[in-house]
Amino acid sequence: MAAAMAATAVERAVLEEEFRWLLHDEVHAVLKQLQDILKEASLRFTLQGSGTEGPVKQENFILGSYGTDQVKGVLTLQGDALSQADVNLKMPRNNQLLHFAFREDKQWKLQQIQDARNHVSQAIYLLNNRDDSYQFRTGAEVLKRMFAPALPSDLLVNVYINLNKLCLTVYQLHTLQPNSTKNFRPAGGSVLHSPGAMFEWGSQRLEVSHVHKVESVIPWLNDALVFFTVSLQLCQQLKDKISVFSSYWSYKPF
Repeated sequence: MAAAMAATAVERAVLEEEFRWLLHDEVHAVLKQLQDILKEASLRFTLQGSGTEGPVKQENFILGSYGTDQVKGVLTLQGDALSQADVNLKMPRNNQLLHFAFREDKQWKLQQIQDARNHVSQAIYLLNNRDDSYQFRTGAEVLKRMFAPALPSDLLVNVYINLNKLCLTVYQLHTLQPNSTKNFRPAGGSVLHSPGAMFEWGSQRLEVSHVHKVESVIPWLNDALVFFTVSLQLCQQLKDKISVFSSYWSYKPF
């Protein structure tokens, strides 16, 4: 019995020493890696064209999709906003060609890009406050009036980011009459709806009849996603190592 208790005490002491090394040394090494990776990611979100005082760089993206030419267009991305749009839509019912663009005084803010940039900045700020001298002690520490000419009343347009792609979706709608026998089921807040989806627009109840989607890859956003993935993997690996020592958190700080 005494030998077993002595062996357990030695094992516990070894684990405590390993945990202390993990908190005091390896954590800082991993955080330095994270800092370097996130700084590279933040460069992909730089808004200025050249230097800190330069104009915001414009990038043109040609939208397309495989197997259909119902929708064609070019979107101009400027930082975290779409500053210009030039879209052609071929109506499937009569092959009428519609053309619409953003009004000159309008921009379409892409909140997803803005949020991602803000999160990267916040993460870098937190890492900068945990330099090598910091001692870790515990493991627990997107409208119709937007376009010119105005869109027909039976069309809606949405622009959004999906992974590394800039996507534009055109919805053709028809109004559900008050005496309709269809059971009205609101589709909710999804960014992409399928034919048959229903929702309310003002006082009208509408149903999606056709959906046309085109997209274009944003190269620098693809790079940023790679950096995000590597950062998350590093964080998960560090979390898993610390979790090994979770049984010691409740009784002994380091």
